[in-house]
Amino acid sequence: MHAPVHTVSRQVWRESGTSEGLRTIPEETALAPTYNGGTYAVMMGTPQNLRDFAIGFSLSEGIVQSPDDIRSLDIVPLDDGIELRMWLEPSLANRLNERRRHIAGPTGCGICGIDSIAEAVRPAAIVRQGRSFSPQQIMTAMQAIAPLQTINIETRAVHAAAFWMPGRGIAALREDVGRHNALDKLAGALAQGKVAAGDGMVLLTSRVSVEMVQKAAAMGAPLMVAVSAPTALAVRMADAAGITLAAIARADGFEVFTHATRIVAETAAEGAVHVA
Repeated sequence: MHAPVHTVSRQVWRESGTSEGLRTIPEETALAPTYNGGTYAVMMGTPQNLRDFAIGFSLSEGIVQSPDDIRSLDIVPLDDGIELRMWLEPSLANRLNERRRHIAGPTGCGICGIDSIAEAVRPAAIVRQGRSFSPQQIMTAMQAIAPLQTINIETRAVHAAAFWMPGRGIAALREDVGRHNALDKLAGALAQGKVAAGDGMVLLTSRVSVEMVQKAAAMGAPLMVAVSAPTALAVRMADAAGITLAAIARADGFEVFTHATRIVAETAAEGAVHVA
């Protein structure tokens, strides 16, 4: 089986001189989701939590509506990659055949192989109002990520996507060299655990692009928080989807770009849940 990290030798250069040593780095391998015997896509990613990735990718792509739509899922290591072999109900497989694509994407490519502009910027799902959060909760959630990033602690080279819930903290966290893959893995983990994304916030250690907003909307997440800035299109998409988008989260605060009404004072946030 492909290991998620490897230790390699390297030479270190410093102004004081050079030295030899070892460095732990993340693995990157081809991941190919297949449905009923046909390849849908080839992504480059970290070979860990692959069941989560296969299910989350299938959900975010709209191939399935529930993990139960996947009749079987096998993780099959090959010499040059890993196949995620899924079998769907015939009706779903027939619909998928109409839009099947064969692609090879770069690391973490979020919309690889899409062959029309309209499909690339398709409207995101509309997210219900969901829960409100306080600034203190957002700060607490973001500070909880780093100690749980086991691969990044070793390598300093992977992204994380996490889900935080009031009263529970980090409910799930997934890592990958590709930020889109990390979010798909998180979506798969939540779906399998039957965790409602409307009850918490999605946390990202990366920038926010439009595909990340589309994936969060497909999950039904009311709030997403990222350490880096969003793109202008991501802001427009989050606004249209009804998602509260906070970004540039640092130790001293964050910036809110859309639907700031979900972020309220500590006392108001406690137990506040609204249904659209």
